[in-house]
Amino acid sequence: MIRRFLIPVVAAGAVMALGGCALLSTPDPVQTYRFGGGTTPAAAVAPSPARTPIAVALRRVELPEASRGDRLLGVTGTEVSYIKGARWISSADVLLDDSLRAAFSAQPERIRLLGGRDVGRADRVLSLEVTAFEARYAAPGAIPEVVITARGRVTTLPARAVVEDRVFNIVQPAGANRISSIVEAFDIAVRDLNNQVVDWTETATPAG
Repeated sequence: MIRRFLIPVVAAGAVMALGGCALLSTPDPVQTYRFGGGTTPAAAVAPSPARTPIAVALRRVELPEASRGDRLLGVTGTEVSYIKGARWISSADVLLDDSLRAAFSAQPERIRLLGGRDVGRADRVLSLEVTAFEARYAAPGAIPEVVITARGRVTTLPARAVVEDRVFNIVQPAGANRISSIVEAFDIAVRDLNNQVVDWTETATPAG
């Protein structure tokens, strides 16, 4: 358990350990946050008459089980805890999926993004598997950095051949060991990831 953070944390199994006593205590106040909600739409650019946008189906973004809920994950070495007093307004996997779709919508229409149910009408399929989505501390009480690692893959349809495969590594230091600073670092890191994924997908799926 991480003990000397300036921001209190609670171990993932702590609630279970407290048992019925936890029901009698007054819960600590929890502030909710979001990330990826401030994307600024780009100016609309009409596709060239000679080029047809590629239809790409985006599969649901996958996060590790420890990160996909509404709690902010903190990691120090081999110790994993959740940052106390803060929650995402929705589960992190939903927020990340929504923010990536918004990033595609804000770009020039070189790609026509389809939902998962429209895979059969797509020319390509984009999948994004996130393997790390956490605030990482070098030591208890240190200023953390937000780390996001994700593997993107573009495949063809109907052959399902892999066109492009890439690992994205985003590291965004927080300004301070405060919840607001950590949330801001998550937001910046997610925007960076989304921009890289959009640019890479457009390169991997050139319009015809």
